[in-house]
Amino acid sequence: MAKTDDLSQKYLRFLNLVSAIKGLPTFPALDAVEERVLNGLAATWATGAKVTVLEAMELGADTSPTTVHRRLKTLRQKGLIKFREDEDDNRIKYVMPTDLATTYFAKLGQCLDMATRARTT
Repeated sequence: MAKTDDLSQKYLRFLNLVSAIKGLPTFPALDAVEERVLNGLAATWATGAKVTVLEAMELGADTSPTTVHRRLKTLRQKGLIKFREDEDDNRIKYVMPTDLATTYFAKLGQCLDMATRARTT
């Protein structure tokens, strides 16, 4: 049971650290759908794959493609993603992370690292 308690405490520390990061003026506030879309994109980007706008619209199984498309626009306005046209076919647009998104993910990674290194008292 002690191992479960330790893991629970690590997770709660992580959530508290993430909450603090999200409160910084450095990063724009995200609603729940924007956060899910951004996380889904990040998971795909982590594999090295490119994501088209149409593919991104299908990432949210619990969200309509129209809603995802609107959230892609707001994430772009907030500076977290950008669209890049395909070199061969300008009808295809890829969703790409910006430097701000990369910094945001790095900060979340730091939160995870800090939460897992901290000792429970």
